[in-house]
Amino acid sequence: MKEKRFWIGILLGVIGVVLFSSKAVMVKLAYKYNVDSITILLLRMLFSFPFYAVIALLYSKETNNILIKKIDYAWVVFFGLVGYYLASYFDFVGLKYIKASLERIILFVYPTIVIILNRLFLQQPISKIQTIAIFLSYLGIIIAFSNEIEISGNNIYLGGFFVLLSAITYASYLVGSGWLIPKFGVVKFTAYAMLVSCFSVFIHYSFINETDLFALPWQVYGLGLLIAIFATVIPSFLVSTSIKMISSSNFAIVAGIGPISTIILASFFLGEELSLIQFFGALLVIIGIIITSIKKDKL
Repeated sequence: MKEKRFWIGILLGVIGVVLFSSKAVMVKLAYKYNVDSITILLLRMLFSFPFYAVIALLYSKETNNILIKKIDYAWVVFFGLVGYYLASYFDFVGLKYIKASLERIILFVYPTIVIILNRLFLQQPISKIQTIAIFLSYLGIIIAFSNEIEISGNNIYLGGFFVLLSAITYASYLVGSGWLIPKFGVVKFTAYAMLVSCFSVFIHYSFINETDLFALPWQVYGLGLLIAIFATVIPSFLVSTSIKMISSSNFAIVAGIGPISTIILASFFLGEELSLIQFFGALLVIIGIIITSIKKDKL
């Protein structure tokens, strides 16, 4: 029975990771219709909003017998802004300039940023194996970008910078929000944070509205719906369930297929290609992150 549960957890994790990885590909497809970053992000949030609103309502009365103060809700708002709104916006902007496959490689290093932030702000030590793993990850990024400048031009640096900002803001969210999750529960906290992100995007769009939301190509609406349901809502719960069933250390290994699946999907749907040396760089990043995540889980 335990073995069956384990393999079901693996399957759910694989599906969740692949679905999450498809987001970058669908965003790149939407950009082919001359839509800007905030508009496609708005569509993602508009279509996601009803799901998270219902979830927040259903879990609103659930309690973990831990006192929740007013200041805790203020922190939820803050981390919703940082972890989902800013991280998503930076990621979508970065995707305008770099390949979907390279975007996934950069985003995949967020566990190393979590370790570095824990060291800087929480004085948590970094072990030798973690140092090596972090070195491998960033060496992999350098290799992956090694000859991309010749293909994509100087905008590759701008895109990489925005995606790295996305990874940093998401890592900051993970570091700072850890103490809140036991108070609210994973599902409730995620729903609340996502709702904050939704309202933030709505406000952002209302201030810089440059496109007519009701005059977009039907393909853009379709992609926005797909991103919301299949690359946001569904995988968020699949991944959470998988981690509960197989542990976070085992899931770290499963998550290693993320960049690979993005590379495959980007090649099939976008015609993107990585050179052999870029693929080697991606492999170094994957190895480094798996080592980092497993080690972190055991500490």
